[in-house]
Parts: sequence; structure tokens; C-alpha cells
Amino acid sequence: MISSIQRTQLRSHYHQRKTGLLQRFHIDITLLILLTCLSSIGILILLSAGHEDIGLLQRQVTRLGIAFCAMLLVAQIPPHILKMFAPWLFLLGTLLLLGVLFAGVMGKGAQRWLDLGFFRFQPSELLKLATPMMIAWYLAEKRLPPRLKHILFSTLFIAIPTVLIAKQPDLGTAILIASSGIAVLFLAGISLKLITGVIAAGAGLAPLLWSYMKDYQKQRVLTFLNPEDDPLGAGYHIIQSKIAIGSGGLFGKGWMLGSQARLEFLPESSTDFIFAVFSEEFGLIGCITLLTVYLLIFIRSIYIATQAQDTFSRLLAGSLSLTFFVYLFVNVAMVTGILPVVGVPLPLVSYGGTSMVTLLIGFGILMSIHTHRKLLSS
Repeated sequence: MISSIQRTQLRSHYHQRKTGLLQRFHIDITLLILLTCLSSIGILILLSAGHEDIGLLQRQVTRLGIAFCAMLLVAQIPPHILKMFAPWLFLLGTLLLLGVLFAGVMGKGAQRWLDLGFFRFQPSELLKLATPMMIAWYLAEKRLPPRLKHILFSTLFIAIPTVLIAKQPDLGTAILIASSGIAVLFLAGISLKLITGVIAAGAGLAPLLWSYMKDYQKQRVLTFLNPEDDPLGAGYHIIQSKIAIGSGGLFGKGWMLGSQARLEFLPESSTDFIFAVFSEEFGLIGCITLLTVYLLIFIRSIYIATQAQDTFSRLLAGSLSLTFFVYLFVNVAMVTGILPVVGVPLPLVSYGGTSMVTLLIGFGILMSIHTHRKLLSS
């Protein structure tokens, strides 16, 4: 017979071995479980939103597998190595964006891809990680809060990829990249007075920005302000989305029983507007549950940022955490009519490939920052 003391010792030994194994492979188990739960929810709703297309579901599962493998591989790279390669990664991404500008491949009315012969590559995805890494690298050795000249140089680093991507045009990705860089500046401690001034200047430049916008982008803004003005044209997407969300009620219509997506009233049901499909089928309770999973991931990410042991890691982890929140906020706000439609997917739920890989690589960086910490002696 095993005594209670021996059982306690065995459990303790097992727990230490398990923790040591996870630490050895630089896996943050809390983050991994939450991301797996979110991805599983995405697979569940995609089966309905994709009209039970098994081929589409298989492609999503394959991409998720690749994305999780990429996340775990990146988690093995120590933060100081990431810091060393940050400026070179940013330079490479910027050169690739210039390549897209002069020799990019057109698709769906936008010039966003480079054709490398055996596959097409979207360099803007690389800048989602390279931009915050670059700003964090630049500010890491500076005195914080940063001086005005350091803020100006950081703003230049943010503006270069943002403008190049906006010219493709890809406004959604440009917003995400700008947000990731601005998040680093915010976490570095720039003054509230300066933030207020920048917002005021941006509002003053709105008319100039309007003159440079494409016709379809202007139409999206006008549709956002009054979707009922063209209910069968430009306003159709957002009107159908609101109908789907409202018809879900408290508990929803049930899995695969939503009429808006099943009867194809809701366009882009498996990508940009998948949150509307989820709302119709699972209702308010389901939406609260889904948003709670997102919130827990965000909280864990912020916790990792607070535990980072150097300035580069803290700024980068905080930026990646806030960018994940921006992903979520923009998509949900877009689907509910709070923001114009800009084509930002719902993280790890919408059907997609490159954006999912980029997002999970970001979480791999978070795992690396958390698990490569050195224990400090008291």
C-alpha cells in the first residue's frame, strides 16, 4: 500500500517533470490551451459558415497545424536572438514591399502579392511582426520615456510600411501595422499631451486623407455612416450582418441552423463576417463565451509582458498583446457597424492562411519571452 505522503511525493515529482518538459520546449501551457480552445471554436463555426464544405475545413485544419508548428518553433528562439535580427527583418520586409509596389501580382483588385514561382507571398504579413520588433529594438537602449527625436524616428519606421501597404491598397493591414508600432510607443511612455496632439492633427488631416482614398474606400466610409442609403448595394453586407446578429437572440438558433449564412444572405460568411454567423447560431450567451476566451488570452499575454526581464521584451510583448486586441476589436466593430468594413479577419476563427500563421508566430514570440526568463537570485 502507498501512503498518503508517498502519493503526495509522486504527484509532486510528476508535476515537476511535466513542468520541466514544458519549460524545456518553451511552451506556455496556459496560452497553448486557450489558443487551442479558440481554434476549436473556429473549426466548429467554420463548418457551418462554410456550408459544410469539407475541403475548406481540411484546408483550415492544415493551416492551423502549420501555424501551431510555426508558433512552437519560434518559441525556441531566445529573445536576444529576435532582438539581434529585428532591424534586418524590418529591412527585408520593407524591400519586399517595394518589390510588391513595382512588380507585385494583382488579385481581387489589389496588388499585394509577390510571385516567387512556386508560391505567392504577401510581404505585408511579415511587417505585422517586423514593425513592432523594429520599434522595440530602436527604443530598447534609449532612455524612457523617449525623447522627441526618438519618437520622430520611430514614427518614420511606422509610416514607411504603413504607407506602402495602404498604396496596395490594403487598409485593414495598414491599420494593424500602424497600431502595432504605435502600441510600442505608447508602452514606452510617451506623454498623454503628445498623444492628444497627434489625434488632433490626424483629425485635421482627415480631409487630405479623404482626397487620397480610393473610390471603393470612400464608399465604405459613406456606407458605414448610412448603410440604409443603398440597402441592395454597398450597404448590403453590414445590413445583413446586423440582421444575423440580432436574430440570434439570447441563446441563438443552434449550430448550423442560422438562416443568414445557410441561405447565403450574408456575404463573406466564412471570413470577415464569421462573427455574425456565430452570433446568429449561438446568441448573446455564445458571444460572451467567445469574447471571454479572447479576454483570457489577452490577459495572459499582458501578464507575460509584465514579467519580461528587459525593455525590448516588455515593449514587444506588450505590443503583440495590444495588436491582438486591435484585431478582435476592429473585426467585431466592423461586423456590428461601429467601424467601416476594412477586411480584418476574426483572429483564429475566420478562414485564412497567412494571417493565422503570422498571429500564432506572434504568440510564439510571447512564449519565448516568458519561458526564456532567467531566475534572479534574491
